Amino acid sequence: MRVHDIAVVGASGLVGRKILELIQERKFEVGKIVAIASDASAGKELNINGKTFRLQKLEPNVFKNLEFAFFSAGGSISTEWAPKAAADGCIVIDNSSAFRMKDDVPLIVPEVNRQEMFKNKGIIANPNCSTIQLVVALKPLDNAFKIKRVVISTYQSVSGAGYKGVSALENELKNLQHTGTSPFPHKIAYNAIPHIDLFFDDNYTKEELKMMNETRKILNRKDLNITATCVRIPAINGHSESVNIEFDKKVTAAGVREVLLSAKGIKVVDDPSANLYPMPVDSADKDDVFVGRIREDKSVKNGINLWIVADNVRKGAATNAVQIAEEYIKGK
Repeated sequence: MRVHDIAVVGASGLVGRKILELIQERKFEVGKIVAIASDASAGKELNINGKTFRLQKLEPNVFKNLEFAFFSAGGSISTEWAPKAAADGCIVIDNSSAFRMKDDVPLIVPEVNRQEMFKNKGIIANPNCSTIQLVVALKPLDNAFKIKRVVISTYQSVSGAGYKGVSALENELKNLQHTGTSPFPHKIAYNAIPHIDLFFDDNYTKEELKMMNETRKILNRKDLNITATCVRIPAINGHSESVNIEFDKKVTAAGVREVLLSAKGIKVVDDPSANLYPMPVDSADKDDVFVGRIREDKSVKNGINLWIVADNVRKGAATNAVQIAEEYIKGK
């Protein structure tokens, strides 16, 4: 059986560790694993599920003779090193935003646009976490009913900001105060902050524009009318989204539910009479995209409301990256 030699850049981070964990959990046929972290962490050991990895630093030739390189160390590292890894023959699967909107870089969610990954020039981009769960639900509905407009409000957990985000919430819950070490602009404990990433001149944030532009690219719908408001909430893990969709064709809640029940990667949890609907705590450590609160929008023709939840560290990042590698190995 053929094995695959890989590198994980940012191995000690939240997503990097999860990639190493998933490679074991999903029985990815791996040979050599090069775990790469910052210069300060080089030489230290990382234990994942009983397996020990000695961290290495980024340096020339580290990617030689490797097949895949998973990058999850931020945009500046990806910008500098991903092209070098690709030049050394690796297929780079990059979790940063550095290459997502490049015309010659495929932006991939395997359930949605698998075939596009084979058009790469050495780099495949992994979408934003909130985008991934959104398009898994939107794609089958767009195929069935043709989407006209989408309005999204997100409720994103602190783990979307990495270990620093999780630590900030935990520290504030203990100390009940906002500290200067927090990655958030305001206190996050017992709060909701309608601000994720930088603001632009039009008062949209970078996170909101990521969702809008990435969704258009992945769905191959440059004409798609879409708007988003992204909010950080004090949940540790799991992003939630309230999604309002207007379609070109006549649509019913029952018709939408039927499409989603047969869609790949989706689990429908939708029985309000029994208080059953997706919640972040129930998405933890799962790879499904959960959809519920499916109902017709009484304010607009052909409108539907959905509530979408997924584990942002798994399906929103690490799982999607590993799935890309798995599907790439399978080939066209």
